[in-house]
Amino acid sequence: MIKQIPNIITSLNLLCGCVAVLFAVSGDLISASFFVFFGIFLDFFDGLAARLLNAPSDVGLEFDSLADMITSGVAPAIVMVQLLNESFFGQPFIISETFSVDEWNLGMTNYLPLMGLVIAIASGYRLAKFNVDTRQTSSFIGLPTPANALLILSVPLILHFQSSEWIEGIILNKWFLIGLTLVSSMLLNAELPLFGLKFKTWDFKSNAMRYLFLVCCLVLLAVLQFIAIPLIILTYILLSLFWKDKNTN
Repeated sequence: MIKQIPNIITSLNLLCGCVAVLFAVSGDLISASFFVFFGIFLDFFDGLAARLLNAPSDVGLEFDSLADMITSGVAPAIVMVQLLNESFFGQPFIISETFSVDEWNLGMTNYLPLMGLVIAIASGYRLAKFNVDTRQTSSFIGLPTPANALLILSVPLILHFQSSEWIEGIILNKWFLIGLTLVSSMLLNAELPLFGLKFKTWDFKSNAMRYLFLVCCLVLLAVLQFIAIPLIILTYILLSLFWKDKNTN
């Protein structure tokens, strides 16, 4: 039973992702965001539990990717669809309403927000590559799906908790959202080396970049709250460009 603890944690991650999808489909983007955040938090601990309990398994690795596909792939994609709905039509919809015969008769313009689903496709492809790419055992090639999910889900949180006229003008601009969809999807699968975020040891020398990144995260979150999340992702990418030891730790 103890050996199943990592899979139980992964199951909870998957459950959070499924609940997030239900909230996103119904238009409650804030609840969806928080469930995704909690799922990503659990995602960090399933691998840690597997290492501490000496219980790694091939099934666990595949299960983790399947859970990530829902929590960090499908849920953010539906959130983006709803953000695009709000940009194009002034409000999120219950997704099933989008596919009614009456809506279809309005023309293809009504379906443009569905391009947010590109995030789900890009996430699935990125996870499939990760599972077979031997270069990504301790570092990443391309933006990890949880990091991309945090980037996407920061948008509704900023709109809800830190909104202003100029923020809404930028974030709810359809070209901004379309650009964010395409850029994030490309970052997921770009040949961009990024340092791993999991600690194998706690010494400073081999983890200097990780400690620096964590300090930057804490400072940005304390000062900027949810607006800090996109800046944290940008900081992660920029620090990785200066990270020299990409194949160790």
